[in-house]
Amino acid sequence: MTLTIGIDVGGTKVAGGVVDEKGTVLASNRRPTPASDPAGTRDTIVEVAAELAAQYPAATAIGIGAAAWIDAAGSTVLFAPNLAWRDEPLRDYVTKAVGLPTVLENDANVAGWAEFRFGVAQHADSMVMITVGTGIGGAVVINGGLWRGANGIAAELGHIQSVPDGHPCGCGRLGCLEQYASGNALVRFGRAGAAKKPKRAAKLLELAGGDPQAITGRQITDAARAGDKVAKDAFDQVGYWLGVALADLAQSLDPAILVIGGGVIDAGPLLMEPAERAYREQLANRNRFPVAEVKAAQMGNAAGVVGAADLARRV
Repeated sequence: MTLTIGIDVGGTKVAGGVVDEKGTVLASNRRPTPASDPAGTRDTIVEVAAELAAQYPAATAIGIGAAAWIDAAGSTVLFAPNLAWRDEPLRDYVTKAVGLPTVLENDANVAGWAEFRFGVAQHADSMVMITVGTGIGGAVVINGGLWRGANGIAAELGHIQSVPDGHPCGCGRLGCLEQYASGNALVRFGRAGAAKKPKRAAKLLELAGGDPQAITGRQITDAARAGDKVAKDAFDQVGYWLGVALADLAQSLDPAILVIGGGVIDAGPLLMEPAERAYREQLANRNRFPVAEVKAAQMGNAAGVVGAADLARRV
């Protein structure tokens, strides 16, 4: 049995685990991420990996999934918006510090790989996954392999343009999908709806203490489950734009399965139903041809660790 170590690096935590060939996490640990300190974050990753390697000396490699743009060689963090990394040679540093070969990959790619290998897409040969959280990420698997692109930064699906001349995006473009189908977009839709039609947002405003600008994503989910119309409208808008993007991906890549993952997936049918409805409506004229199924991700919070560890097994 081959054991590898997976490390999931986010803006608030560094989570690690020892993972077997079946995707089972045998041991885990975590530390807070010193996000404003690049060297501190790097050393925290080493601490987490070294601790797990000491527990399981049979571990053969380390995989790291980071919320960042990774170079084509899979060795350097080019840019990490929430971690203050710039041109950080992370792979070789961890390899030398822990003494195990290391793989470095984008966080959405490792989560998508976990779904492809062990989750909802494990019986497919091709898959596209959109991760819906504060922002939007993506992963593409073609013919059983992760597609990284010529420069290592493929599948930035949050920055596909949805609305020409739409809301400004942090990437510098206008109207990106991230501005219409992310957790941040959900909050913007909820706040705007509550301010414009407070009678339709009674439960939502109650949860937010009466202040539309204090509304959070969790409150929108709770209010929508309680039947609040503005909260449900916010999910319908996010689901619509997500469905439009999924239809575009089906047309361009024709994968076997389309997966929606990320934190917002916890809302379940509130997100999935309008997304799949919009997806089917967009492809109504393709009824002579099969199209990819749309499925919710299954791996949950373990996806980053499991996917990174499995990619490490392939070095």
